[in-house]
Amino acid sequence: MVAPIKGFRKAWGKACIEAGFFEVLKNEDGTPVIVKDKKGNEKVVKVPTRIFHDFRRTAVRDMVRSGVPERVVMTISGHKTRSVFDRYNIVSDQDLKEASRKKQAYHERQRANQETLDQRRGEIIPFQQVQNG
Repeated sequence: MVAPIKGFRKAWGKACIEAGFFEVLKNEDGTPVIVKDKKGNEKVVKVPTRIFHDFRRTAVRDMVRSGVPERVVMTISGHKTRSVFDRYNIVSDQDLKEASRKKQAYHERQRANQETLDQRRGEIIPFQQVQNG
């Protein structure tokens, strides 16, 4: 039988350690901290390296970047205000690079369209072609 969770923090820490999300606590000299459990067995002290909000932040970012509307993401993640949601939807260096790439591609398309218009300037287009085109 599984015992009920008494405290979220303790259960979260145990789950992270079991999943491999931990670091070994070390003294100033770099040696692992060792303690004895209730039975007298020595154990290395492990410290979780993830908090619940790390995974919540990842979920929010993944949903936004996959195209889910932000209001829908806010509902799923339980964010009631835009300001708190924005703290989870963090902009990364990769996001900035992608934005720059998209802006450059947009300008290149605009330049190509302008060149096409300049080439066609003064060209007579039959009325029938415009209606059907």
